[in-house]
Amino acid sequence: MKSEERNNGVFKEDRSWISRALILMMADILIVNAAFFFALLVRFDFRYSMIPAEYLNHFIWYAPFHTVCCVVVFYICHLYHSIWKFASISELGRITAAVVIVSAVQIAGTLLCNRRMPISYYVVGIMLEYCMLVGVRFSYRFMRFIYRRNSQYFSSDKLTNTMIIGAGEAGRMLARELINSNKLNNKVCCFIDDDPNKLGRRLEGIPIVGNRETIMHNVERYNIHNIILAIPTASTEQKRDILQICKMADCKLLMVPGMYQMVKGEVSVSQLREVEIEDLLGRDQIRVNLDEILHYVQDKVVMVTGGGGSIGSELCRQIASHQPRRLIIFDIYENNAYDIEQELKRHYKADIDAGKIEIIALIGSVRDIRRIDDIFEQYHPDIVYHAAAHKHVPLMEASPNEAIKNNVFGTLNTALAAGRSGVRRFVLISTDKAVNPTNIMGASKRMCEMIVQTLNKHFETEFVAVRFGNVLGSNGSVIPLFKRQIKEGGPVTVTHPDIIRYFMTIPEAVSLVLQAGAYAKGGEIFILDMGEPVKIDDLAQNLIRLSGYTPNVDMMIQYTGLRPGEKLYEELLMAEEGMQDTENKMIHIGKPIEMDEESFMMALADLKEACTKNAPDIRERVAAIVPTYNYHK
Repeated sequence: MKSEERNNGVFKEDRSWISRALILMMADILIVNAAFFFALLVRFDFRYSMIPAEYLNHFIWYAPFHTVCCVVVFYICHLYHSIWKFASISELGRITAAVVIVSAVQIAGTLLCNRRMPISYYVVGIMLEYCMLVGVRFSYRFMRFIYRRNSQYFSSDKLTNTMIIGAGEAGRMLARELINSNKLNNKVCCFIDDDPNKLGRRLEGIPIVGNRETIMHNVERYNIHNIILAIPTASTEQKRDILQICKMADCKLLMVPGMYQMVKGEVSVSQLREVEIEDLLGRDQIRVNLDEILHYVQDKVVMVTGGGGSIGSELCRQIASHQPRRLIIFDIYENNAYDIEQELKRHYKADIDAGKIEIIALIGSVRDIRRIDDIFEQYHPDIVYHAAAHKHVPLMEASPNEAIKNNVFGTLNTALAAGRSGVRRFVLISTDKAVNPTNIMGASKRMCEMIVQTLNKHFETEFVAVRFGNVLGSNGSVIPLFKRQIKEGGPVTVTHPDIIRYFMTIPEAVSLVLQAGAYAKGGEIFILDMGEPVKIDDLAQNLIRLSGYTPNVDMMIQYTGLRPGEKLYEELLMAEEGMQDTENKMIHIGKPIEMDEESFMMALADLKEACTKNAPDIRERVAAIVPTYNYHK
């Protein structure tokens, strides 16, 4: 069977390659002899009759030896193994080395055999030999280049005019691929580069027409449809500034991968990606100390409540990558829990089969104290990440008692079970909405922070909270909503033109949560540095432009007014808390606020009874416990 396959497929391809190599070898034989015969003609003014018989006999006598020497040296230098449609400086170097070797052998051979020739014979012959060898090998690529260039100008198919920003190595590689490919329907019209020394010059035959300030002018000048940002070494701020200009053009925006891929030589058209809204936030990707995370998660039993949610599922992914002994995914919604469980089981199948990690999905509610106690008693988790919560502000405003039942008493149930079972560390996922809350969801999360700070003094468990703002792409985030509205044709709804929020990607937020957990000593509220706040209106306009529309022209923005409990800006720290730095500059510690713990626990008991009865005055009761809660009656 294998021999048939070789005869039917691979072997035929090999014979085709060998036949092309033999043709090239025959061409070389003609070239190396014709070059030196022509050199004799040049020496004697192209008059064959003037060539002395001695020189002609010496040429004829040495020609077979020179021919054999050339073929052997060319073969050793792999001149018959290259794919010449991709001929480059590497092939040119090998041709040069081969010609130097055979020329040295020829000169030495003729001198040793006492068959001297005119000096011009060697000089002209070597030059002609080299030029013809290069010409034959590069002619195929040259013809393909000419054909591609002509087809771009005369093809009946509509071409996509493309601008490349960055006339460096990445830009050159992309331009070359776009020019040489028969499958890509792009015409590279111009380069943009901020280096003034490159202005007016050409790269791969394409003009470098200006710096970033001229982008819009050249988009109109060359009727550009695609813009490719090809500067993998640029900082996030530099990319943001350039993209802020590009997004004003009605063009599709693409980016090359990062510097890591550039070093590995992976910059190509296939590696291009569309510009995402995250690229416009202008903040470097957050880095964490993975060794610290690994040290306290490795070989531990870790439980994630709300493990099927956007934050919880990413927690599960990153925890699983740090080699826990057992990962427990706990969620009330079975579909989400099942999805993340199956994803992790596929990804870590080898480790699961080897018994290095166990992944378990459990269904239940944090409101059910008996279910929680049973799980802690059966699995004895070492670390608990408590992400289970109702987070949607308007919905919780409509159902305030449900926010208290789930967020406050779900946290109390889970934290008490953790303390009683000897969990080493309990990490509460909190929110910036807990600071001076104006809605019941934020007030409930502030009470959760107060619970873990209180319980930290009564159990060996290290109870901490991690507070951060909005995460891009999470459930309830504006980004999925905006994308859906754009897909449906608009309008895109923004509550207020001046509303601002802090943003972070889900993986960034979760990695900082994990590292904050590594810093925990008990009782802290860790606050993640979210960078500069972003106007939601700007976010909506940027997303509309990235989708190929013009805001308020072919995609309208509608301002709907602030929703119940919503405020124009969020805070990450209360004035009383102060700020303490950690080893990671992106993670800070808020100083705990002193409170009467006994009164707090008694108030919680009354609150539980009230919310169980769906008390109509639940907000007033919460305000009595959380003094910073500002609500509208």
